[in-house]
This record gives sequence, C-alpha cells and structure tokens, in this order.
Amino acid sequence: MDILLLLIMILLPIIAQINVMTTFSKYSKVSNSRGLTADEVARRILDANGLTHVGIEHIKGNLSDHYDPRANVVRLSDSCYGNTSVAAIGVAAHECGHACQHAENYTPIVIRSKIVPITNICSNFWYFVLIIGVFLSQMAVGTTLIYVAIAMFAAVVLFQLVTLPCEFNASDRALKTLENDGILELGEVPKAKKVLTAAAMTYVAALVTSIIQLLRLLASVRRR
Repeated sequence: MDILLLLIMILLPIIAQINVMTTFSKYSKVSNSRGLTADEVARRILDANGLTHVGIEHIKGNLSDHYDPRANVVRLSDSCYGNTSVAAIGVAAHECGHACQHAENYTPIVIRSKIVPITNICSNFWYFVLIIGVFLSQMAVGTTLIYVAIAMFAAVVLFQLVTLPCEFNASDRALKTLENDGILELGEVPKAKKVLTAAAMTYVAALVTSIIQLLRLLASVRRR
C-alpha cells in the first residue's frame, strides 16, 4: 500500500503537468477570430471592472503568468503576452480574475493572502524540523518536534485547500467574461475552458499529493 501511495504522489503531479503543457500547446495554435492579443484582452477586462490602476507587464518564461497584488500588476509570460491564441487569452483572463477577487475582497483570496507568510515558513522548514525530530526521537523533545513538523505541513495543506476555490473561481470569472463580453466566439470559449481546466488540475493534483503525504506522516507517528 505504501508503495502504491508513493507512486501516486510521484506520478499524479507529473501527469497533471504534462496535461496542462500539452493542452496549452494544442490551443496555443488556435488564434481567436477577432485577432485580439492576450494583453489587449487583459486590459479590456481590467478596465471593465474598474481596475484601471492595475498594470500589465511582460515577463520572461513559459506559463509563469500571475497577478501580483502587492504591485497591482498582471504579469503575462512570453507564451501569452502579445499572443492571439485562445489559450493565451484564457490564461490572461484568469489572472484578471484574481485581480477582481482582490478588488472585491473575495473571502478565500483574503484568507489565502493572510496565511501566505506563515505558509512560506512552514513550507521551507517543516522537513528540517521533521529530520531533527527523528534524529532526537529517543528524547521527549524529538517527539515534540515531529508533531510540530506535521502541524507545519498541515498548514501547507490548508493553504493548498484554500487556493482551490480561488483558482476555480478565477477561471469561472474568466470564461463568463470571455463569453458574455463577446471577447471570444462561442465556439472558442470551450477551447479556453480546456486550458484553464487543465491548469486547475495541477492544483488538485498538488493537494491530493499533499494530503496523502500528511496521512503517511500521521500513520508513521501512530506506528511509533
């Protein structure tokens, strides 16, 4: 059983990543009929939602697109900025969805933002705390450190759980905007949806993998 769980933990994120890359690659070859670029669409969506103060920047990389709430900037990567594909436009609209979430104080994004600092600490150090705990396991402090490490990893899992509604909601906003505002033709919207769904599945895969890891950690403690 443990070997099976390990295989799931290894293969699930890989499969999800391959799926998003192949799906994006497929629909990056399909240009939208209106000839709009992803950055033009992003600007249109932001302005329509009263977010004229939010900037748009071109960054290096492939699918490294994101919204930075601290700088109030939607950053579009080489694979999206200036690109007319339905895939690029879907990604750009998704990131604008995050900007709208912050502007509206969407509850999950507010919670996510508040726990980012502690989650970063937990994500970077939980494994080191666990190793020290195992090394000192014959002492009371070792057992305490093991439980602390598990609690730190649980915080990471909680962050991933809160992230899911943020991602799905941003995609839902994006697709509705692309359709309702006539940015994409009706036949093009499902293609953008496939790209965003594939991207969302990477977050699902990460959460499932982390939950399995958390259960394995708890099981190992019970066996002690």
